[in-house]
Amino acid sequence: MIRGRAVAGAVLGAMMLLGCLASSAEAAQCGSSPAGFEAWKREFSAEAQGKGIGPTALSALMQTNYASATIAADRGQRSFSLTLDQFLAKRGATTIVAKGRQLKQSQAALFASIEQRYGVPPGPLIAIWGMETGFGSQRGNQNMLSSIATLAYDCRRPEFFTDQLYAALKLIDRGTLSGSTRGSMHGEVGQTQFMPKSILAYGTGNLEVAANALNSTANFLKAHGWRAGAGYQPGEPNFAAIEAWNAAGVYQKAIALMGRQIDEGGSAAASR
Repeated sequence: MIRGRAVAGAVLGAMMLLGCLASSAEAAQCGSSPAGFEAWKREFSAEAQGKGIGPTALSALMQTNYASATIAADRGQRSFSLTLDQFLAKRGATTIVAKGRQLKQSQAALFASIEQRYGVPPGPLIAIWGMETGFGSQRGNQNMLSSIATLAYDCRRPEFFTDQLYAALKLIDRGTLSGSTRGSMHGEVGQTQFMPKSILAYGTGNLEVAANALNSTANFLKAHGWRAGAGYQPGEPNFAAIEAWNAAGVYQKAIALMGRQIDEGGSAAASR
């Protein structure tokens, strides 16, 4: 009886192993050129359907195109290797700070309500808004879903963008986004450029509306440890929340610097 159970257990284990291998073999395979994209979409669509993604989102996925411009942009992010002064100059920090100080005054009620709710002062929010889209003037014109699907297929960072793709498909099923939603090169959307996973977790309303995007950004920062009244320069408690927003060190320092200059006054050329 004991021997029979052992044999049965071994058979069961072998069957489970074969099942895992079959699942692995059926997983959508990444690629480095447009050639395999259509086959990958079919494979990924079957996987997504098995995970509960609905027909609206699956139909949108099947209509996506390989985004060559997104791949080129992903390979060419050279600005993050600049020095802080070079990065500030390239991104127009002086203009962002000047415009940001005006917006802090003209939309004082909005920023006061955000700070009361989330504890985040105007400066870093305005700096992010200006850095990401020039205060809404440059939100991108790429097909969001094509960009993210292409990056999920691409072999460079498939795990990260596969998560983003599933989030995007869920948002399409919910009606929050659509297959025609436009965004930036990596699929970021809205006034402060949210990725789909962040929209699911922290989004508050239509992110093409500035007030919603700013509230959502403050919600993100608070969820990543922002403490009301604490400093947000490098080495201070709230800098970690800025680090969570963008992984590039020069970007983080630029947001902290411009945010301080907007909150306290001064120009982007002020002393560090």
